[in-house]
Amino acid sequence: MAKVLSAAAQRVQDALKALGVACQVVELPESTRSAAEAAQAIGCRVEQIVKSLVFRGQSTNRPILAIVSGGNRVDEEKLALLVAEPVAKADADYVRQRTGYAIGGVPPVGHVESLMCVVDEDLLQYEQIWAAAGTPRAVFRLTPADLQRITDGPVVSVK
Repeated sequence: MAKVLSAAAQRVQDALKALGVACQVVELPESTRSAAEAAQAIGCRVEQIVKSLVFRGQSTNRPILAIVSGGNRVDEEKLALLVAEPVAKADADYVRQRTGYAIGGVPPVGHVESLMCVVDEDLLQYEQIWAAAGTPRAVFRLTPADLQRITDGPVVSVK
C-alpha cells in the first residue's frame, strides 16, 4: 500500500502527473532542506540535487526561479543580465506567496503562479537528479531532460 503524501507533496505529484512525467514523490524520514542534507538522505552527490531558488526582480517584482545544481551558488549579476533586470534573493514570505511552498521545499513545478525560470547547465551532466517536492522532506528523482521539459526554462550558466 502506498504511503499517503502530505498535501504539499501531493500537489507536486499531481503537477508532475499533469505534465506527463512519471516521477514518484517520496517523503523521507530525514530532512532534505539543504542540498547537503538531501544528498546525504538520498545517497547521491550534492551536485545531483536540484535547488529551486526564488529571486525577485527588483524593477518588476516578478518571481524568478533559478534551478541550480546543489554545489553551485547563483551569481546574481549574471542572473540579472539573463532576466534583464536587477534581482535579489526573495525572502520567506515572498517565496511562500509566489510559489505556494516554504523555502527548503520549493519544487521546480507546481507553483501557485507561473514563474520565469532558468536551468543551471551543470545539472545536464548527470543521468539522474533529485528535486524538492513541496516539503523539507519530500523529493523526486528525474532526468535532466525531464527537468528541461517540465520547466521550459533556458539552460544557462548561473554560477
